[in-house]
Amino acid sequence: MIRARKRFGQHFLHDPAVIAGIVDAIALRPGDAAVEIGPGRGALTMRLLAAAGQLDAIEIDRDLAAELHTRFAAEPHWVLHQADALKMDWRALADARGARLRVIGNLPYNISTPLLFRLLAAADAILDMHFMLQKEVVDRIVAAPGSAAYGRLTVMLAPRVTATRLLDVGAGAFRPAPKVSSAVVRLAVIDAPPPWSRTPLYAEVVTAAFGQRRKTLRNSLRQYLAAEAIQALGIDPGARAETLTAPQFGALAQAAAAARAAAPVIR
Repeated sequence: MIRARKRFGQHFLHDPAVIAGIVDAIALRPGDAAVEIGPGRGALTMRLLAAAGQLDAIEIDRDLAAELHTRFAAEPHWVLHQADALKMDWRALADARGARLRVIGNLPYNISTPLLFRLLAAADAILDMHFMLQKEVVDRIVAAPGSAAYGRLTVMLAPRVTATRLLDVGAGAFRPAPKVSSAVVRLAVIDAPPPWSRTPLYAEVVTAAFGQRRKTLRNSLRQYLAAEAIQALGIDPGARAETLTAPQFGALAQAAAAARAAAPVIR
């Protein structure tokens, strides 16, 4: 049996009850363009394939890929991609399948956040995502303004997806058992994200605001907006980033972009 490799952050799901709960929560339908990232030893694979009738699997580990290829070689509607999920062309895959993708995965903790942003860059090709992540990451994704877990990740995802926590998973459901607990989250892509989310400075303003959490907006955003300009938006310049909603950050980003556009050019 192939052992888990630390460099890939591998922890293999094995608990039958947890596997059944995840598959039920995803609720794949026949014909769905299902994609599994990191199938590992295939704990979920056969169930996903049976539910959708077709499945693309993306596995970076060549030894696991070889094992999976042998196991599922007789399945005509199962396609294995031995590849890095961070380098996949998601739009091309959706075009090949003729439908928006339903992406599923037990993601290694070390690539979860960059992979989320990579997928969101192709959100028009994706219907929804169901991921097993570190519980702490899911806490941040679904956090409400003012809570301890609320932060940059929450605000960056908010205009692009609707996040729903589905179930928590203990370390004992994996082999080897990780040192942290996990949770499964559904990220349903918002088809028409609000205009402010496409403001060029949105990510920049959010990052600056959360860069030093103890600073007030007056200080953390001083390179973008004066306190008076923040006040004019109905936002307290003395507030801290974790108290603001995503639309409020959108308003700040739009104002910052307008201020930058209006600034005189120094030659």
